[in-house]
Amino acid sequence: MSDSGVYTLTQLSREERALYNPAFTALVTCRAVQGHETQYSQSCPITVAVLAAVMALQPAVRRTLPKTFGSGLTRWLEENKGVKVAMSQNTTALAAVVRPGLLLALQSSMLHVDAQGQLTVAPRALKKTINGATDEVQDIQKAAYFLGRWLPSTGSLSTVMTLLGVRP
Repeated sequence: MSDSGVYTLTQLSREERALYNPAFTALVTCRAVQGHETQYSQSCPITVAVLAAVMALQPAVRRTLPKTFGSGLTRWLEENKGVKVAMSQNTTALAAVVRPGLLLALQSSMLHVDAQGQLTVAPRALKKTINGATDEVQDIQKAAYFLGRWLPSTGSLSTVMTLLGVRP
């Protein structure tokens, strides 16, 4: 992250480049889809998967996520004004990091996409138990899973994105 708090691909630290590799961002994206499928028993819009992954990768966003699924997005954003700032500053660069992971997940058949642009996790592609080498790796996956469940509960995706200050 740069001094201004904005991620750019060329300014990622060595640690960030290692963490944000396509294999890991594929896993994070799959966790978002898994969360959505668990909550709604249907496939997940690509926008939800990418947005959830982008949010989960940001420590400032991840640390402020509500503890329960019943919390409303609008109220959460009012209580955590820095989230909208972080999202408006970092979404473009982090989406560029997430996209190769999404592509890898599709190419490796971890995820499937239908004609309507909806994603599903391939059977047995992911364990239900979230684990990882570090607490941060686990926290990112848990956040993506939670966000895949939670973001659509607010209403339309365009409303969610507007509230977060990002554009499709």
